[in-house]
Amino acid sequence: MRRPEKQLEVRPEEQQDVRQAVEDDIPELVRLRASLFADLGGDYFNPSSAGDDWRHRLALVLKEQLTAESARILVVDGDEGLAACGIGTVEQWFPGPHNPSGRVGHVIGVVTDPAYRRRGHSRAIMRALLRWFSEREASRVDLYASPEGEPLYRDLGFADHPDPALYWRP
Repeated sequence: MRRPEKQLEVRPEEQQDVRQAVEDDIPELVRLRASLFADLGGDYFNPSSAGDDWRHRLALVLKEQLTAESARILVVDGDEGLAACGIGTVEQWFPGPHNPSGRVGHVIGVVTDPAYRRRGHSRAIMRALLRWFSEREASRVDLYASPEGEPLYRDLGFADHPDPALYWRP
């Protein structure tokens, strides 16, 4: 059994590939996020009633969050457009013995275009996000993994959360 990665040093191949997103990347970020939801499918991730208005709202939020201190949007360039992207956020929760800083990181949708999969882009993005979370003193980083992404996240040191994940929609 392979041991999870613990070191977060910058590898030369990652440094040249991963960059912070800029405003010109927004159409490609929307495209990649839409492909994620299409791949996940089902009525939760891709309800038929959603229409396309969410894409416009996503573009507005991405533009706002590009320079936010509490968000990091990372990308890898492809030959035409983006090959991959990943989003991280840090929230300030209330500190406790299990979370001394009260800061909790969230990984939101690491996505790789199908033409660029199996080249290490998601791993490079995740390692860069984990360094960013460490710099922000996040006590914990949460994510929801697709079956395809779960082995990568476990290899990076992610484990099952002690609490069940539940949700409610108003």
